[in-house]
Amino acid sequence: MLMTVKDIFDFLNEKFPVNTACDFDNVGILAGNPDSVVTGAVISLDCTPAAIKTAADNGCNLIITHHPVIFGGIKTVLAGSAVFSLIKSGISVISMHTNLDIGTGGVNDTLCFALGLQNVQKVTAKDGFLINKGTLPSPLSTDKLAEYIKSRLGGTVRYNRAQGTVKTVLVCSGSGGNYLYEVKSSGCDALITGDVKHNIFIDGEFLGISVFDAGHYNTENVIIAPLKALLEAEFTDTVFLTEDNKALIN
Repeated sequence: MLMTVKDIFDFLNEKFPVNTACDFDNVGILAGNPDSVVTGAVISLDCTPAAIKTAADNGCNLIITHHPVIFGGIKTVLAGSAVFSLIKSGISVISMHTNLDIGTGGVNDTLCFALGLQNVQKVTAKDGFLINKGTLPSPLSTDKLAEYIKSRLGGTVRYNRAQGTVKTVLVCSGSGGNYLYEVKSSGCDALITGDVKHNIFIDGEFLGISVFDAGHYNTENVIIAPLKALLEAEFTDTVFLTEDNKALIN
């Protein structure tokens, strides 16, 4: 059965409704023709040159990203830009951002699963954004927890040592340093997120809260494999690739 860009968007919108995205966000079908029959799709955190090349090289006319390919206002579309390359190649883009972050089975849920957290619950932050909390399999010192996070997510983990032992953590994928001030009120010992500014680490020390920065990419890229599996299960006749066109290991 032939599927269009809109068919795939409608499925994703049912799972992760675009009306749940933050007001500042830009999600949905952001480039291309909604009525185009999909010849294959590439799933990527961003619409990178590598993602566009993988799509073009493999005859795919759709890229599904987490980060919006168009975020702010665009005044020009010039050669070398993502939008120009997409138009030239006839590739459509669906972007699912903060709605995918907070949705059931979305980025925050998947991050908690990747970290092996138990008793995971959603917490409504003061700004209305949904983040997660969960408990570690066993209490860990800050040094041991940093090692544990790195073993689960890869990359580099930056952290402070404000808390002696950590059992319960507040989790926000991507960039959630501002949620430091909601760690205690949510009944947690520490914050695991990415893109943490220097002052947040210092504030955490004064508040007695350990903060772990596992990186924007590594706290969000965990969604690529389960999102690919979700789409493959629904659209069995459509080819779905990742940015580097390699098999993903769950």
